[in-house]
Amino acid sequence: MTPVLYSFRRCPYAIRARLAIDVAGVVVETREILLRDKPTAFLAASPRGTVPCLVTDAGVVDESLEVMIWALRQHDPEGWLEMPDAGWDWIARCDGPFKAALDRVKYASRHAPGDVAAARGVAVAFLQDLEAALGDWVFARASIADCALLPFVRQFAMIDAAWFAALPLPRVQAWLAQGVASVRFVRVMEKRAVWQG
Repeated sequence: MTPVLYSFRRCPYAIRARLAIDVAGVVVETREILLRDKPTAFLAASPRGTVPCLVTDAGVVDESLEVMIWALRQHDPEGWLEMPDAGWDWIARCDGPFKAALDRVKYASRHAPGDVAAARGVAVAFLQDLEAALGDWVFARASIADCALLPFVRQFAMIDAAWFAALPLPRVQAWLAQGVASVRFVRVMEKRAVWQG
């Protein structure tokens, strides 16, 4: 059986899963779904109803980082898993405090102005730390950390692009621009017809 990947094009978790699958060259059947109209087959595979959700002969993988690792353990031609242990700390910070802050800023109308301002400060502090760490990549060469962080930094930057562009974060901005302009990113972001189960 060809593994089935349930995905939603704009979801940053799904984006990073697709990026890792692409670099690994693993063949999957990608099913684009609408999160507001979840198909029965998807909900049967993922009771949580979240993307990405990978269905394999061995079972269901429905955490984006686990999907990435699944793909790269099969084939890792660019050595993305060969990164310093600090890379996992970067991913944990991104998935924890940075993502929580991103959501408060993105959905500002749902939160008190003071909470939004504090969240923006948390997000910027994370990006300042990333700025200090970055060369062309988080480490000496591209790794799973770059792939895992990029879709979330992109989402934060898109909330207010002019404001983000004015931040004194030239390395972060260059890293983000390089990432989203890459052939691989453009490929995994191609629009697909919604899967009709």
